[in-house]
Amino acid sequence: MKIALAQLNYHIGNFESNTQKIITSIREAKQNGADLVVFAELCVCGYPARDFLEFNEFISLCDAAAHQIAAACTGIACIIGLPTPNHNPEGKDLNNSAYFIDNGEIKAVVNKALLPNYDIFDEYRYFEPSTTFNCIDFKGKRIALTICEDLWNTIENPLYITRPMDTLIKQKPDVMINIAASPFAYNHDEERIAILSDNAGRYNLPLFYVNHVGAQTELIFDGGSLVFDKNGKIADELPYFSEAVTYYNLHDDGSISFEHQTTQKANRASDIEQIYQGLILGIQDYFYKSGFKQAILGLSGGIDSAVVCALAAEALGPQNVMAVLLPSKFSSDHSLKDAEDLVANLGCKSETIAIEKITDAFENSLHPQFQNLPFNIAEENIQSRSRAVLLMAMCNKFGYILLNTSNKSEAAVGYGTLYGDMCGGISVIGDVFKTQVFQLARYINRQREIIPENTIVKPPSAELRPDQKDTDSLPEYDILDAILVQYVERRCSSAEIIKQGFDNAVVHKVLRLVNLAEHKRYQTPPILRVSPKAFGMGRRMPIVGKYLM
Repeated sequence: MKIALAQLNYHIGNFESNTQKIITSIREAKQNGADLVVFAELCVCGYPARDFLEFNEFISLCDAAAHQIAAACTGIACIIGLPTPNHNPEGKDLNNSAYFIDNGEIKAVVNKALLPNYDIFDEYRYFEPSTTFNCIDFKGKRIALTICEDLWNTIENPLYITRPMDTLIKQKPDVMINIAASPFAYNHDEERIAILSDNAGRYNLPLFYVNHVGAQTELIFDGGSLVFDKNGKIADELPYFSEAVTYYNLHDDGSISFEHQTTQKANRASDIEQIYQGLILGIQDYFYKSGFKQAILGLSGGIDSAVVCALAAEALGPQNVMAVLLPSKFSSDHSLKDAEDLVANLGCKSETIAIEKITDAFENSLHPQFQNLPFNIAEENIQSRSRAVLLMAMCNKFGYILLNTSNKSEAAVGYGTLYGDMCGGISVIGDVFKTQVFQLARYINRQREIIPENTIVKPPSAELRPDQKDTDSLPEYDILDAILVQYVERRCSSAEIIKQGFDNAVVHKVLRLVNLAEHKRYQTPPILRVSPKAFGMGRRMPIVGKYLM
């Protein structure tokens, strides 16, 4: 049997585009002699469709698209994923399903059994889990078809009691096929490989795994579809962060051969390289799928905005990026020069708008209320919000989308101004700790200096008062980020973090800041997710809850 794996970039709710992509791949696979072409989980509608799934019309459009695909699937078979009505009145309205289509007919329907309900996943909200598992006979082979989480288990850490493959293996399948929608995180590729390899080896069957690629608002899908032999060894690994269709011959003895050159990587990409590629794809798809072309951001001369500007220029083309320099009376000459040098290095568009007169006007208007009171955070935030007003005005006038430049460290401890530097259409580095931002800058400069060296080496500062440094309010970033990793990503308590050697007072201060800043994070733009625990849809905390650390 010749099997094609189609790793494609889908668009949620864009049935015309998704259907055409699938049909085009079916026709190409047929021309290349494939017997079966496999697409990803919920490929017909895109993933995650969220509350679109609550509209009857949306489900009807999925069904119509599936039948259009079936009509085009002649002389070949395909596997597609889509939501289907659940006809059991006692369960949820829908199933997360896979259709096995052969020569124009839907020959089998497989429903997902293990519905993830953690982090960014919320499938129990929409779908009913399956309890019936049957193999599919095709071309003399028996296929054990599962959907994503149905294989997401290990012997050492069994997440579920009922494993579909434990039932399917009794029917003596020849091959496992798993269609998935597995989002990107910088540590996820190795975890995914280990779990799937364990399954292939445990059941002593070759395994074909197809994943989504592309970004859906904050979620990024990295592709990396996989083929394993029956011993659990990787036979092939599809490219990361790009579309691909590859072909394999499954032989009677269970061995696998293919004509194309293997894309398996001898050395895995570093975390920073993966984060870089993921953010580029996230920016590109956010703009393309939303129908936007041009981005704008405030360029301060600091490292955060410099990294975001460089990422945007790479993702959208420098001609589509407007960098606005917004100096105040506290902005240093070297910050302005660093920003100007970055613009020159990138070749993006730029404007300079001084805000001193604007902030003076605000302060003068507030003088009757603020008189005889010392300069403090109120005046500092007027500067940040003045910049936001100007940037949003340019968005309205010229059709730009504002890129937020706050990093994860700042977002965690509330070191940002609501309706000021925290505004934007998409948060590019909101899931990237400050220490990682420095690493990204070095990676961006790997071939030539794009981000000025002075931007990287100077002490970080918001420049909202004379001689201000971030460390006036926060611990050194290497200490802060190490604590945040333990609390935010690994969910350790203060006692557990202190046992690791961190200072008691510093830990309690940091965790208190994180908890107090929850109301700010509820009002931030969507954050491109690159870590295993990002702020946003995957971390749901009460604003008014009291959790003593």
